[in-house]
Amino acid sequence: MPKLTLSFACGDYEIMRPLVDGRVQPDGIELICITTESRERHARMAREFQFDVCEYNVGSYFMARERGLKLTAIPVYGHRRFRHGFAFVNTNAGIKAPKDLIGKRVGGPSFAPAGSIWLRGILEEHYGVPHRDMTWVVERGEDVDFTPPPGLRIERITSGKPVDQMLADGEIDAMITPDIPPVFLKGDPRVVRLFPDYQAEERSYFQKTGIFPIMHVTAIKQEVVDKHPWVPMNLMKAFEQAKAMGYKRTANPRTLPLAWGRDLWESERALLGPDPWAYGLGEKNRNNLETLARYLHQQGLVKTLPKLDDVFENAELKDMGSEGGL
Repeated sequence: MPKLTLSFACGDYEIMRPLVDGRVQPDGIELICITTESRERHARMAREFQFDVCEYNVGSYFMARERGLKLTAIPVYGHRRFRHGFAFVNTNAGIKAPKDLIGKRVGGPSFAPAGSIWLRGILEEHYGVPHRDMTWVVERGEDVDFTPPPGLRIERITSGKPVDQMLADGEIDAMITPDIPPVFLKGDPRVVRLFPDYQAEERSYFQKTGIFPIMHVTAIKQEVVDKHPWVPMNLMKAFEQAKAMGYKRTANPRTLPLAWGRDLWESERALLGPDPWAYGLGEKNRNNLETLARYLHQQGLVKTLPKLDDVFENAELKDMGSEGGL
């Protein structure tokens, strides 16, 4: 019987690489893998459903489900990242602590990147900075349609000037972004991090909450699952196998060009546990995703709180993964 051919778009991650290079092949499936950067991948999936399977912004996925887009997902999280290190301020804006953001103009590429949703929620819940007490300045619209609720101030940049350059020039006061802004990477002295010792803040956050923020889920076209209901289970098993191989490779101190790579690996595992990128919907991942869902609702991106058991594929998958015992 011929294999089912499916396109799969993802980032260039070690935990995905065995799927991309063919060392791991899902049973009954031939994956045609495309590695792309996040912005392009998410837009192509949200607007045109260009891939059968896609690593996808978790916030946009919950938004898409509420709006009836024909997507489902398996609990495979290709990308996680702590967010405290992605808040930047202009040195002349008078921002010395998170609460100094209140009343300020805060930029970003758009309003709904998963990283921005997380950081706004963290600032509000843990630092007393309400997201509606700032004006949000964005470069573009959202991948999934979004109408700001009353009281949420969002301004669209019309000049074409990059938002990070606006930050450096003092046209906005701060910036929350999924990626490190180019002006900061170039060493512009006018732009600094809101949290100078961001790693300490992130470690403290994890120790307090147990959350290593999930950025992306693995979305599947609903028509694929409707026609081939066995696909999610077979994909889930393959993703787990690929991740195990990725862990083994990156744990080898010969693999990474880092003098103390193994030391970093061991210190992170001591804090985060043996499987920081755990799949499935075990207790820790439920807390993680339910926190994000609460932030989405709080920020007006969804009208009702998403129920995890309604937006992920069948019950068998939910108990799989490192938390559940695959």
